[in-house]
Amino acid sequence: MTSTKSTQIKGKWAEYKAIAEFLKRGYDVYIPLVDERQIDCVIRRGNNDYVELQIKGATKDSQAKQAGLITFRLQNPRPNYFFLFYVEHIDTYWVIPSIKLPDLASENKTGKNVGGYTIQLTKYSSKKDKVFANANFTKYEDNFDFLNLNT
Repeated sequence: MTSTKSTQIKGKWAEYKAIAEFLKRGYDVYIPLVDERQIDCVIRRGNNDYVELQIKGATKDSQAKQAGLITFRLQNPRPNYFFLFYVEHIDTYWVIPSIKLPDLASENKTGKNVGGYTIQLTKYSSKKDKVFANANFTKYEDNFDFLNLNT
């Protein structure tokens, strides 16, 4: 398997895991046929209001030291557009409004991801050889309420 295919497969795995989580929580989830606008799924809220989501994940294949280091593109941040990040090492989700991401992530100024962003959602303790959630993002950790889905 090529590295591109492997990356694509891991990306789809993260998307479907997150979609399964939404379904488990009782949400209506819609999946676009084409992902041209960085929208992996759409969730319907009350009164025909919708939330668009971009899903990014890190599998256990990633090194523990970099488990929650996620690079992404951010086009057109808006109030009804969210990113859902998932890190398998600690089985944790972060729900972050797209309009908050420029303040929370670092913009990539050089390298192959120039123009994109990187966020470090986990920390690593070499003493304990353990991955744990970055306390800077506790507000967003497993906080599906940000989506206001029960309105």
